[in-house]
Amino acid sequence: MSFPLFLRRPFSTSIKCSYRTKNIPEDIIAKAITTQPKRRSRSKDVQSVKDTKPEAGPQSASAPKPARKARTPRASTLPVDRFNLPPRSKWRDYFPISGMIFKSRISIANPETAALVADSFVPSGSRDKVIVEAYPGPGALTRALMQLPKERIRKIIVLEDVEQYLNFLKPLQEADPRVQVLPMNGFSWDSYHQLEVGGFLDDVEKIPWNQPNATLHFISHLPMDVLGEQLLAQLLRCAPEQSWLFKHGRIPMSYLMHDWVWDRISASTEDPARCKLSVIAQAVSEFNHNIDPRLLVPYNSHFYPDATNPAQTSKTENRRRGTPFIAGTFRPLEHQIIQSGMLDKWDYCLRKLFVLKSTPLKNAVGHLAPGSDVLRSYLTDDNVRPDQRADMTKVIKKMSVGDWAAVVGAFDRWPFAPEELLITDSFSRDDRA
Repeated sequence: MSFPLFLRRPFSTSIKCSYRTKNIPEDIIAKAITTQPKRRSRSKDVQSVKDTKPEAGPQSASAPKPARKARTPRASTLPVDRFNLPPRSKWRDYFPISGMIFKSRISIANPETAALVADSFVPSGSRDKVIVEAYPGPGALTRALMQLPKERIRKIIVLEDVEQYLNFLKPLQEADPRVQVLPMNGFSWDSYHQLEVGGFLDDVEKIPWNQPNATLHFISHLPMDVLGEQLLAQLLRCAPEQSWLFKHGRIPMSYLMHDWVWDRISASTEDPARCKLSVIAQAVSEFNHNIDPRLLVPYNSHFYPDATNPAQTSKTENRRRGTPFIAGTFRPLEHQIIQSGMLDKWDYCLRKLFVLKSTPLKNAVGHLAPGSDVLRSYLTDDNVRPDQRADMTKVIKKMSVGDWAAVVGAFDRWPFAPEELLITDSFSRDDRA
């Protein structure tokens, strides 16, 4: 029987001694006590020096330095006109680039680039769109969306919880009744739950899955840290279950993201960058560039903050600042390869097998669970349907989405498959950030 960590220490101490104590004569003990040296008393002068508080004045070299805070302008320093963004050269005065909140945030800074991206996300022919925009930053793209012909967009719901950005976003809703700025985190499930509870999407029709939803549209800058990639992976995983905003149907999702994330998503079976995200994205959606990526380089001409010289930093997140961006849109497939209720099994099989990505499937399948070697027959026997068969000689990283569907299907049919699948990337209300 195991005990919690805080209970183990008392139980590790024995109550009885296993050895016999010696009888020491009392006169020896008394002599030892009287001959012990007395503890030196602390000098009153030393004590008084330590108890004396230093007077206000310049700090000495040995004094601890105060904690460094993110550079944040006071309200009195903000410009009166915050409907229009300040010149790019002044952004550093209002939008910090250091600290946990800001280091992963990249935003469009060039108004012409923002207009180009906005027009590609919501092109001519769009009507009465309801936009949910996450991670808008200072709002250059938001402003570009507002400037599109009004018949294209009926409502823009902006999710942003960083005060420095909200200072320049709130004036937009005061100037345009179509804009609603909500101080919410775009990564948190509860933010989207509150959209439903608050009635912000009551006027959005729920469209049957066999038809695309031409009204609701999700748009976001994707943060450049691991949470950005995790957010995209989680939202893609909502498509098979028709959860999240997919309750309203097959809505498009448009992102500004680093090209290295796009390379992982779009990696083919012959591409070394192929990974779990590649398989999930290709199983649930189709995707494409909205504009030629060459129009978004050089980085410093279009985005903020400026690129970091890789030679001047060892931090991965800083070295990524300045890598090219792409604008892309994902559209859920009508016929989902990942069936409803099977997402956890896909996650389990992908996680278990991708650690052996250079191993042939025939050797790797036994690592799914004890006894899972038997799945070879589920995938190769003569009586197995063609769509349930897999090439066992393929290495894991070169398996197609169809191969993965066959493996997960065999795992699902196996009566001794484990029921507790503890590893998952699914997006639920328990995944709060």
